[in-house]
Amino acid sequence: MTLDEKLIKTVPTKVQVEHQKTEFYAFVHFTVNTFTDKEWGDGTESPAIFNPSNLDAEQWAKTFKAAGMKGMVLTCKHHDGFCLWPSRFTEHSIKNSPYKNGKGDIVREASDACRKYGLKFGVYLSPWDRNSVYYGRGKEYDDYYVAQLTELLTQYGELFTVWFDGACGEGPNGKKQVYDWTRYYSTIRKLQPDAAITGCGPDVRWCGNEGGHTRYAEWSVVSERMLYGLYPNGEKLIKEASEAGMKEIKIDAPDLGSRELMKDEKSYIWYASEYDVSIRPGWFWHENENEKLRSLDNLIKIYDNSVGGNATLILNAPPTPEGLIHENDVQRLTELGQYIEKSFRENMTDSAEVTASEADEIHSIKNVLKDGYDAFYMPEKGNKTPDIIFKWNEPVNIGKIVLKENILCSQRVETFSVDIMKNGRFEEYFKGSVIGYQRFISMNGIKTDLLRIRITDSREEPTLAFIGIYKNIE
Repeated sequence: MTLDEKLIKTVPTKVQVEHQKTEFYAFVHFTVNTFTDKEWGDGTESPAIFNPSNLDAEQWAKTFKAAGMKGMVLTCKHHDGFCLWPSRFTEHSIKNSPYKNGKGDIVREASDACRKYGLKFGVYLSPWDRNSVYYGRGKEYDDYYVAQLTELLTQYGELFTVWFDGACGEGPNGKKQVYDWTRYYSTIRKLQPDAAITGCGPDVRWCGNEGGHTRYAEWSVVSERMLYGLYPNGEKLIKEASEAGMKEIKIDAPDLGSRELMKDEKSYIWYASEYDVSIRPGWFWHENENEKLRSLDNLIKIYDNSVGGNATLILNAPPTPEGLIHENDVQRLTELGQYIEKSFRENMTDSAEVTASEADEIHSIKNVLKDGYDAFYMPEKGNKTPDIIFKWNEPVNIGKIVLKENILCSQRVETFSVDIMKNGRFEEYFKGSVIGYQRFISMNGIKTDLLRIRITDSREEPTLAFIGIYKNIE
């Protein structure tokens, strides 16, 4: 069996497919830090300081909806250990704060607001609890952590993701906790089987930076060693690879899935990337950052290169001590949403004549005109480099092209090009690497009546589930 034949046997799970379809969603960092002007709390903060005067989770949801987001992830507990829900397993929670006289539950308010406005809801529960006396005590701490995790998994309806980081500092007893990830993951699988375990988890990987710096080629099919030591066989895989003289695969490396990198690997997994970025310099609200938001141009670049680069994007917008998304953040997010809506408003493929390299009747090129995996284009067997041509009766003004593979058949396209007709002949306008779930190509308002997409290298016959060619926004 060839390397390509081995690689394309790796496909996503249903959970991974649904998560990638979510594409763009919010992160909400909110805790005692919001009131202390800190990024990390130490767990000694009094619950008495937590008292948002005008909290409105519906304002959050409406803001994220206007931004074009499809979900929200709430920091239900950060490293300080303060719980935004009335946990039965600690006193360091909202139940001992002045908020709603100790009767509040912000996880409930956020999840209800998401349902009302058609957003998915997810939770973040820091594995490091700087307030807990159990931290560093092994199973005692794992029991405590799983108990709180179970509360979140069973009391707030369906979750689309459970977001982890790997934060692990020294506790007051001078020890670090060795997290029982396998137990945490199995609890999620049992209680929320449709939730993706994201960040420090087996379903969706962290991209390797928090600045929105995207890769030129983002592969979803990577070495199983990318899981590092999170699974029981992870450390064994790393040890075997080291003994065999193989290089360590770093999560922030520019290449995670090329043929050259994969040729010596023994096993592969589907492990798509997520980019986590904050709209502000910090993750929590700070008054001195109200004028330091990312520019619209910067957010557009991050969005196009992540959501449009075979990854997902989780963008943080932290509430103020009032409990509201700041007006500057609301304005910037609304501007981003307007850009997204306008950019993909008018698909011009319906008015074009489309032809392509031969395929059987089931896998006709006409299948790419409708988004979805029920039908897709695949050229006849043996053809790894098909051409697809769109022809209009008169020149059209093109803003963006969207390409999607049928990832249920794995990620296959290695390289592709987009050509336009100029002076009676095709000229290459864009040369790209991978496609995967979705790839955006900015055409910058170029006008043409003939456009050609060439797949120039593929792992076996390529599949295309959708092609969108969108009118340039004025």
